Amino acid sequence: MQAQSTAQDFIPIIFQVIVALGFVVVTLFATHLLGPKRKTEDKLGTFESGVKVIGNARQPFSIKYFLVAILFVLFDVEVIFMYPWAVNFRELGWSGIIEMFIFMGTLLLGFIYVLKKKALDWH
Repeated sequence: MQAQSTAQDFIPIIFQVIVALGFVVVTLFATHLLGPKRKTEDKLGTFESGVKVIGNARQPFSIKYFLVAILFVLFDVEVIFMYPWAVNFRELGWSGIIEMFIFMGTLLLGFIYVLKKKALDWH
């Protein structure tokens, strides 16, 4: 039988959180006060990987790149769930196989939806 946790058991964790937050606040405050305050045109200018800025940053551009990146992350995270299933394949039995087919079917439906919406067409 396990003993109940009391509020007193959490005092070291609370203390550690307070110390960590205090360190962050003190560090930010100290660097603001002690740091140099030399503001030059080069420091205040826009910096983009060493490339000079050309044109307006507000001009519209195609969102396809971001859509493909989001879809990649979405399907990649779903594929991660397949690894534990593959490792425990024999232990899960038929119920595990049925659940994985349902999962794969849902994944396939999502992929068909993306194809029907022509999200991956770059024309």
